[in-house]
Amino acid sequence: MRRAIQFLRALVARVREEELQSLGEYLTPAQMELFRRMPYYDQRHSLNVFRALRARGYDDPDLLVAALLHDVGKAGGALQVWHRAIVALARAIEPRLLDRLAKGDPRSWRYPFFVHLRHPERGAELARAAGCSPTTVELIRRHHDPAANPRRTRLDELLAALQEVDGRS
Repeated sequence: MRRAIQFLRALVARVREEELQSLGEYLTPAQMELFRRMPYYDQRHSLNVFRALRARGYDDPDLLVAALLHDVGKAGGALQVWHRAIVALARAIEPRLLDRLAKGDPRSWRYPFFVHLRHPERGAELARAAGCSPTTVELIRRHHDPAANPRRTRLDELLAALQEVDGRS
């Protein structure tokens, strides 16, 4: 049921210009350009993650920038809302099915699934090139990794917060 609601929210996702303007406090112009490359549903999701972290009292700039850019690696990869529905179904049926479905050839209909699987690495490299801090880059790269346990470092703590909120949004 949660996935169905997420799918419907993605179909009607909107981002107001005022919301984008307020991000100048957190994102450099190059980082803002990355954010704007994402489709509205990813922008909305990222804004929701950002707001949820702030509502929980997080104010770490590295974490907040990672929240805004954690899915930027999906941008430009032909990944549509319906692909995401297939991703959710594939994971529910057999987690390794997505690995078999993905193909790294940009001309293939299977390429969007490859992009989905590789978006953390791709997003981290885009963030690095846009001048994000090493911590932000690492948070983006690891946001789908298994949860860090025990939480020994600042990076582990920030990653756990990002993963928890991202998983609920």
